[in-house]
Amino acid sequence: MQSKYAFIKAHRVQFSIRAICRMLCVHPSGFYAWRKNPFSKRATKDQRQTELLKEAWQDSGKVYGYRKLHDDLRDQGETCCPNRVARLARLAGIKAQIGYKRRAAKYGGQPSSCFYASMTFSA
Repeated sequence: MQSKYAFIKAHRVQFSIRAICRMLCVHPSGFYAWRKNPFSKRATKDQRQTELLKEAWQDSGKVYGYRKLHDDLRDQGETCCPNRVARLARLAGIKAQIGYKRRAAKYGGQPSSCFYASMTFSA
């Protein structure tokens, strides 16, 4: 919808607003409401909560997933459901760190060549 309204705003000098709205199948009242306030209440709340999510994720060392981030938002007094937090986290590129990388040298790695040199193979 945003792109349709932006198109109407860009071309309102060349054509009448009602004609463009009829062509794009949108109501003129919707365009005028968008022009008055381009962001809906949900969009502004999403933007604010996304910033809070990014802060909480940075504070956790980029480890927390959406479940713990939801708990953090609830602790801050925000009202939101886990699904909304999951959607906002996905759109913001926030992912939980799953597991940790093991170091090959500490947990085995490649066996040394002297191990095979000491063995005798016969058929």
